[in-house]
Amino acid sequence: MDRKAIPSSTRRKRRLSTFLWIAGLVAAVITLLYYQQVAVLYVLATLSVAGLLIIVALTDLGGARRVVNEVAPLDDAAAIADGAATSSATFSLNTPQTAKRR
Repeated sequence: MDRKAIPSSTRRKRRLSTFLWIAGLVAAVITLLYYQQVAVLYVLATLSVAGLLIIVALTDLGGARRVVNEVAPLDDAAAIADGAATSSATFSLNTPQTAKRR
């Protein structure tokens, strides 16, 4: 989404809301640490990371191009590393390469 399409007042409200969430979470973490409730903090951190992973897993990457018949790029890096490359892009470490003249 284009940044110019969102009015500045909406952006300001979102930014303020984000900062309030951050301040609230920081206050909660400091309070839990002060009262030595590290076990509760550990459980909350684990649940929040799990939630973040679920959100990322379910995210629809709508901005990504969907090309059905696109040919995979030729990449022989793994074959070259294994020494099993059979394509025309095979490199040899034993033979010296001649410099190209311009």
